[in-house]
Amino acid sequence: MKSGKLLSLNTGRAQPVTINGHKVMTAIGKRAVQGERSVLPPGIEGDEQADLSVHGGLSKAVYAYPSEHYAFWRTVRAQAQVALWDEALAFGSLGENLTLEGVCEGGLWIADVLRFPDCELAVSEPRFPCFKFNAAMGFKHAAKLMIESGWCGAYLAVRATGTLAAGQTFTLVPGPRQVGIVELFRARMSRAAIT
Repeated sequence: MKSGKLLSLNTGRAQPVTINGHKVMTAIGKRAVQGERSVLPPGIEGDEQADLSVHGGLSKAVYAYPSEHYAFWRTVRAQAQVALWDEALAFGSLGENLTLEGVCEGGLWIADVLRFPDCELAVSEPRFPCFKFNAAMGFKHAAKLMIESGWCGAYLAVRATGTLAAGQTFTLVPGPRQVGIVELFRARMSRAAIT
């Protein structure tokens, strides 16, 4: 079994922002929180999702993203001369609740379990980028880069409630290993490009 670390626990409240001249609600800009937070079936205490038709719900209660990809996003934002949100692109800026170290999408499969000291989260599906991701990153090709790289992160369902805190370690407990996160992400993205 593989292990990793929760580098940052992030939450956010839905708020109105203007994107392409339209006012929309979003909670994509998560911020790090200190101390423990309760983890219940709908998600992490103090966190919201703005559009429950595409984010949130029991199967997408928590969003995890690998810290290993942050250097890439910081670099492409610098090349695009982005000066939006946080210049340093702090953990949580990609909309993730959990910034993880030690596990990337290629090592995650549907039904794998991340076992933390006081809760368990099951891998349920990849994250699919939308127009809000481009706005959050500050340049129009961000979603395209996520699609090309396959660096999408993963949604997690709460399998066992409890608490989480930054700095905790977790163990990756393999599920049946039939469908991988990257495989599912690429299949859906290729279908979307065809239709």
